[in-house]
Amino acid sequence: MAISRERKEELVRQYVEELQISQGVLLANYRGLRVADMERLRRALHGSEVTFLVVKNRLLKLALGQTGLEMPQEWLEGPTAVAFCHGEVPPTAKVLSDFAKEMEVFSLKGGLLGTTVVSAEQVKALGALPPREVLLAQVLGTINGSASQVASVVASGIREVMNVLQAYVEKLEGQSPAPQAA
Repeated sequence: MAISRERKEELVRQYVEELQISQGVLLANYRGLRVADMERLRRALHGSEVTFLVVKNRLLKLALGQTGLEMPQEWLEGPTAVAFCHGEVPPTAKVLSDFAKEMEVFSLKGGLLGTTVVSAEQVKALGALPPREVLLAQVLGTINGSASQVASVVASGIREVMNVLQAYVEKLEGQSPAPQAA
């Protein structure tokens, strides 16, 4: 079914807008996926800040050209579904990676993280990352552990200095002349 020129222009504008506001763009091949499975994937992505669309490759190429973004041309061949990530990218990458493991007809092509091209393997690695809160807690734990070690080293140095001073005071007290009687 042919799409009117006006509808094509509208789609290109939509793709350009999505590309401009997205933190990441993840592409997948959905050839052979049933409508019910696609709906299940959309429901899994529903809680995320993501727009998931089946796109026309030629129109997406035009939108990429208008935004100055580039990706491998082979990713824009065959049936293409795109997840435009408006928030954090790893949760969306996880949902897509898990779905690809479950449904062998669905496969990741790759994507863009900002303006950086990432392969399908890198998208899977992003999906394997722990949630943001866990990563922040791990970083804070590392910093806190290092700070505790620094404080312990500084305190032990101060203790050593205090011990030396105390020994010196005791030595001086032992050498002091006896009080003289008047």
